[in-house]
Amino acid sequence: MALKLYSFPLSGHAHRAELFISLIGAEVEIINLDLANGAHKTPEFLAKNTFGQVPVLEDGDIYISDSNAILVYLAKKLGKIDWLPEDALGAANVQRWLSVAQGHIAFGPAAARLITLFNATMDPEEVIARAHAILSLIDAELADKPFITGSNVTLADVSLYSYIFSAPEGNVDLTSYTHINAWLGKIEALPGFKPFPQTSVGLRKLT
Repeated sequence: MALKLYSFPLSGHAHRAELFISLIGAEVEIINLDLANGAHKTPEFLAKNTFGQVPVLEDGDIYISDSNAILVYLAKKLGKIDWLPEDALGAANVQRWLSVAQGHIAFGPAAARLITLFNATMDPEEVIARAHAILSLIDAELADKPFITGSNVTLADVSLYSYIFSAPEGNVDLTSYTHINAWLGKIEALPGFKPFPQTSVGLRKLT
């Protein structure tokens, strides 16, 4: 049975899954939900994910929610050990950055974007400060290697990409992060790369 991904174009979490699917050339049907009209809150969709969130991967009678869980599931199911190493240290290094994406990135750059794009009620100064704190650490981490865990691209890079790339939409300026900008370029040059749609909010208004 064909794999299906329930998605939403402006969701960085959904783009994370779509990006990996595109990079590995997996055959997955993308189904964009009309979130504005509550498609993610219908009984049918809630049966797939009780949290009522995208993305959700459907594999027959199996439903995988959470974008990072989807990355891991696809890598394991499709045998992509280059993206998710099987050795203990390699797997741990990837997991470390999956956690950063779900924690520091979610509460920093991703949250800043929620304010400008979806009118989230958070303190912009506090959120932007958190964003710069984690981006400074990531920029330093990338100073001596092309990808976040070393010389090869992994799920860690895929997980981090979408909300770092879109940080300017949340008024988070990336211009001073030399290593991050070089890393973004490397991700975007990968065969099969799928762009994250941009919106004209935040600093994007200046471009």
